[in-house]
Amino acid sequence: MNRRPWALGAVVALVFLFLYAPIAWLAIASFNSSRSLSRISGFSLQWYAELVDDTRVFDSLRLTLQLALSSALISTVIGTLAAFGLRRAFPGRGLWTVLLSLPLVVPEVVLGVAMLGFFVKLAGVPLGFGALLFAHVAFSLSFVVVVVRSRVSGMDARLEEAAADLGASPFVAFRTVTLPLVAPAVVAGAAFAFLLSFDDVVISSYLTGVGSTTLPVFVYAQASKRGISPEIVALSTLMVAATALLLIIGVVLASWRARRAGSAAKLAG
Repeated sequence: MNRRPWALGAVVALVFLFLYAPIAWLAIASFNSSRSLSRISGFSLQWYAELVDDTRVFDSLRLTLQLALSSALISTVIGTLAAFGLRRAFPGRGLWTVLLSLPLVVPEVVLGVAMLGFFVKLAGVPLGFGALLFAHVAFSLSFVVVVVRSRVSGMDARLEEAAADLGASPFVAFRTVTLPLVAPAVVAGAAFAFLLSFDDVVISSYLTGVGSTTLPVFVYAQASKRGISPEIVALSTLMVAATALLLIIGVVLASWRARRAGSAAKLAG
């Protein structure tokens, strides 16, 4: 590679082409004037216009956002508390750690069947938003615990002890010292929980009830019944664009925060 730097560039270009060529073609096909996905016959916005007129899409999107926000909030609160609890040594901590990590490796089909049997058959929770919320919290909680715990385990306990020595109460020490240190991990865990809930298809398909179809399940159902329609292609393009926009915003905010921290460190030095 040192003798042929162009080879490394070619490999990188092929990797990016393999990853993003299908997405790029999806975006181009969404503006096709015909229903064909293999041949571009002209430029048109008719599929986006038909998508805007489809109330089922907006109903599914609204439900998906409500579900993702609710599950992310609950998972973040419980997962953060669990991460702090696992910070302390107590009998059975290893067992609890293994149990919290199981949803990370168990197939989603197994989780979907298990949650359908537990929440609906045993707990009596009807199919719909309630069952979906319980299920999404259950499988996204582990991701929050793993992310937050990785940050909590690397914290220096002497910082909290120093705050206590200076007269800070436990709540003040947590608010002014601990929480700012773990805030990036908490935000990352919340983002994981939101995206997992927003993108889930397998588990949600088991627990979806009448009038509670999430957007990914709606897209999958439409593609299964009628094939890949231009409306679904337009909807997928909008979802990719929204995801890319959120990613860009996150990168910009992270860069701004890093520059601000660097400037503060220079002033302090």
